[in-house]
Amino acid sequence: MIISAKVHANSKEFKIEKKGDVLEIYVRSPPEDNKANLEIIKELTKKYGSCRIIRGAKSKKKVLEI
Repeated sequence: MIISAKVHANSKEFKIEKKGDVLEIYVRSPPEDNKANLEIIKELTKKYGSCRIIRGAKSKKKVLEI
């Protein structure tokens, strides 16, 4: 499944909210040194079994494959 996501770094907790066709993903990690991306992959893999970033590795707007 291909999903569009908007990432909010430096949040108090990891959470996912659905707003229309876009997932709003809140991560605790900062957006430096790929830490936020790694947290997204780790948490979504726990929840859905697998996850990878298709587009937007250096952007707030990402396209994910779950």
